[in-house]
Amino acid sequence: MNGEPTPTRILPANECWALLRSTPFGRLALCHDGRPEIFPINFVVDHGTVVFRTSEGTKSHAAEKADAAFEVDGQYPEGTGERGGMVWSVVVKGDVATIATTSELMATVQLPLHPWESGSKDRFMRLVPETITGRAFTRTRANAPLDTDVGASSMASPASDE
Repeated sequence: MNGEPTPTRILPANECWALLRSTPFGRLALCHDGRPEIFPINFVVDHGTVVFRTSEGTKSHAAEKADAAFEVDGQYPEGTGERGGMVWSVVVKGDVATIATTSELMATVQLPLHPWESGSKDRFMRLVPETITGRAFTRTRANAPLDTDVGASSMASPASDE
């Protein structure tokens, strides 16, 4: 290794989707009362969309039929060729809405999506992407080490989903 940093690699959409499928949580960015808010959520990928559960509250009201950004990041495991040890970030931008039709709701209930926080999380919401982008790069030595207790696919700890 020559010590030169590896340039940022723009990820193709199919790799972005694969990385989203490998990670159980991310951050949903919305506007609430004219101010940006970020909500940690657990989610699943379903037919090219991002589905999450929530309760009635700030997140569900801010998200309903609104523009949103959803971000997930992680690290490629060591031993995955030239990507081993690289970190990655994927951002999905699009519209969010409550899943309301009976047939769609029945299909969504079958998804492996279980709330992490206690309480009723009976509202299923779907982010329909307009864009998906991702990038990967090698961390510099000056950066703090990743928390290896969290796992190879995530750089953040799980938090409540409302």
